[in-house]
Amino acid sequence: MSSALDAVAGDFAGSAISLVKIPTANPVNVHQAIHQPDRCEQLEIDALVALPDAPGPHPMVIVLPGSAGVSANHVMHARTLHDIGYGVCLVDPFGARAVTSTVANQSQFSFAASAHDVLATLRVLAADERIDARRIVAQGHSRGGAAVIMAAMRAFAQPIVGDLALAGAYAAYPWCGQQFARPDVGATVVRAIIGDQDEWCSVMAVQTQIRTITLTGGRASMRIVPGAHHSFDRHEDVHELAEARVSPNAPIEFLDDDGSMIDPVTGIADPARTDLDQFRAAVAAGFGQKGARLGGAGDQPQVFVDDMLAFHAEVLGGR
Repeated sequence: MSSALDAVAGDFAGSAISLVKIPTANPVNVHQAIHQPDRCEQLEIDALVALPDAPGPHPMVIVLPGSAGVSANHVMHARTLHDIGYGVCLVDPFGARAVTSTVANQSQFSFAASAHDVLATLRVLAADERIDARRIVAQGHSRGGAAVIMAAMRAFAQPIVGDLALAGAYAAYPWCGQQFARPDVGATVVRAIIGDQDEWCSVMAVQTQIRTITLTGGRASMRIVPGAHHSFDRHEDVHELAEARVSPNAPIEFLDDDGSMIDPVTGIADPARTDLDQFRAAVAAGFGQKGARLGGAGDQPQVFVDDMLAFHAEVLGGR
């Protein structure tokens, strides 16, 4: 089991705690995840499941971290959700992949793989009779935020988990640089929250994602927090990570119905195109930046918690 989760298990003392393996995969892109699952590298990632000390079946929140892996803020949110009666599943996508951080290099594994992790976790949790399969929400931060939105897409989820679906997807300051051109989320409720000073992810790309979901009949909303930077839910001062490599102003790469990435310059859908192709094109066009700030200020961490709890109460209902 990954030390990242071993170290936090004690935060859920008095609960029904289990350290579990999640069978998942490493698709190179969304198209491969959908159409060539036999070609995807298979692996097992680690997760900590903590259930309330009460009769089930329990509503559940999957918590997926961002580019720095499981951090204090993710543990804090999982504990907050657990303390008010939800089951929580804290996922470590990095340990089994021998990755410590993707802050400086997001291409160590694909964003499609991150979304696959969400669905793989959903499949394991839905099979547990202690958990209410109809009331499972995924909450993702940054890279994890991108993952939970992608996992909500029926074009992505149906081939992987069939009719299973998330009840909700709560995306905290998500990267929305890849989006289905026709984003059908079915009955999954989607919400995004992001600060207007975010230097890692484009506020406008998030607005585009949420708006296109609503235009295709989905339930989606977002909140822009004035003056907030990336990871504004953290109880740490705003500071710069010099090693960060970001390109928030690069064009969105839309996905065709079959998951193929559409080159924004040529308009051609290419099933072989990958994240690395997208990132290299962004850098070549001058969109790459070194260094970006993150952290919270004032009441911003509490603003986040209040929004988070309101969303889960709306989607999951009574505990």
